[in-house]
Amino acid sequence: MAHSYVQVTTTTDSRAEAAELAKAAVAERLAACAQLVGPIASTYWWEDEMESAEEWMVLFKTSADRFDELASLITEGHSYDTPEIIATPVVAGSMDYLAWVAEQTEPDERDEAIADDDQD
Repeated sequence: MAHSYVQVTTTTDSRAEAAELAKAAVAERLAACAQLVGPIASTYWWEDEMESAEEWMVLFKTSADRFDELASLITEGHSYDTPEIIATPVVAGSMDYLAWVAEQTEPDERDEAIADDDQD
């Protein structure tokens, strides 16, 4: 089965929160890589008011089949009521890099063994 890949984007109001989300996603193998970008200037509508804020962006590189779990992790760990979670399909890329993304986002066999032990 051919893999498909996405880059998932979110923003936070602090570098610390962005780093926590990045570390958690990579540790859980929901992303092969997470990059922090910022600070960035954002302008947006929120509760009928135009707002401007300094934010940090996190770019997650992952396989499409890990998106739902990654989105859940972001939602649960995020301080925003409505966090940005956008997945952009990767339409082309280095075959070696994409193979690495697929390998790194496979559930870790040790994690599966721990989960099996917890069910016993």
